Amino acid sequence: MTSLPSLRFCVLAALAGPALLLALLAPAGFLGRPWSERWTGRLTRAALSASFAALLLAALLYGAGPRKPVVLSLGQWFSAAGGFSFDLLIDGWSLAFASLAVAICGVVSSFSFRYLHREPGFHRYFVLLVSFVVGLLLVAFAGSIEVLFAGWEILGLSSALLVAFFHERPAPVDNGLRVFAFYRAGDACMLAAAVLLHHWAGSGSLSLLFSGAGAGLSRLGPEHVAAIGVLLIAAAAAKSALLPFSTWLPRAMEGPTPSSAVYYGALSIHAGCFLLFRAAPLIDACATTRVLAAAAGASTAAYAALVARAQTDVKSRLCFSSLTQVGVIVVEIALGWRLLAFAHMTGNACLRLLQFLAAPNALHDLHQLENELGARVAAAHEPPKAAGAAVYLWALERGFLDGLIDRRLVAPAARLAGRLEALDRRLCREPWVSGGAGEP
Repeated sequence: MTSLPSLRFCVLAALAGPALLLALLAPAGFLGRPWSERWTGRLTRAALSASFAALLLAALLYGAGPRKPVVLSLGQWFSAAGGFSFDLLIDGWSLAFASLAVAICGVVSSFSFRYLHREPGFHRYFVLLVSFVVGLLLVAFAGSIEVLFAGWEILGLSSALLVAFFHERPAPVDNGLRVFAFYRAGDACMLAAAVLLHHWAGSGSLSLLFSGAGAGLSRLGPEHVAAIGVLLIAAAAAKSALLPFSTWLPRAMEGPTPSSAVYYGALSIHAGCFLLFRAAPLIDACATTRVLAAAAGASTAAYAALVARAQTDVKSRLCFSSLTQVGVIVVEIALGWRLLAFAHMTGNACLRLLQFLAAPNALHDLHQLENELGARVAAAHEPPKAAGAAVYLWALERGFLDGLIDRRLVAPAARLAGRLEALDRRLCREPWVSGGAGEP
């Protein structure tokens, strides 16, 4: 029991390192006086190294203790019905995922320091990267739905801004907006789950629900468990690009290669998997949520496996290959194979990180080889003919999901927005609205 204060101190230190770094980097960028590349790189490496060391020490202290989940309460944000608590849940799974996240972000930061040398947005990139680390640590240690939602929002915002990193070109900005719109749909589901959990359980604590304690689930009826479980699955689907949200994933490749590695190859795409992993007791308590999670994972794995084989660029093929494994991981979680799912998630994150970071070098070597040969290297396979042509076209166009979403969702929403804007302008010209003056 003597190690409990030390364990809490280490976890707080792991969170404080990236948070303090963000407090140093962000104001300098907003004021137009960014730190030099050398100091930005040194501070980032120092903060992430200290955070990783604190997490390793916390894991050792946790392993030497009784190995029971520890709730670290930092008080309430304000007093209300049930209260909004800032709670951190410390257990083996949260420590393992947080350690993996910080280690991968440390590798990516070292790679980015050289990859983005003299890039005009160098400082801005590291601000977003550190923001991502803070959000991911909040998701990993979330002990209340409020902390989880805060981390979830930081992840989504930093991801969308990195997709639109090269804002001097219109395509990255458009794709960043599309990614942000998909994320907002998942955030709405997360917010609805938070509101319902507070309303039905009288508290936003996740320590009872996500630690497998029966007392937490006993406060909710079967219909409540099903509703919250479905909303959490929808939030995870939007973050991890499960069907029908898969169309934003190739658009996210517009960002820098290091951000693609850490966001959509290694960590961000697995954030939804980790949420379902933590919510496994809630999902297992309802057959509907288990079937829904398994169906979403299996259909996504099948879809991504076909699409990946028809893509013509490296980053798209890698992102859909990663999505295939994400779908399988979700199926494993739905079946209750938690240890296998976590090992699979860790292995897939490390593999995709290596592949994304090595992709520019592989392309450079290929172009150099073609220059020396004086001809292009022939493709390893040719598009299928006859019966397979339709399947190949479907996979090449990524299931035509982009066109379907544009016709069924984007176009009606744009028309509705146009009509509401016209109605607003017409009402503003009415005397009873404008105070009798009207517009000239």
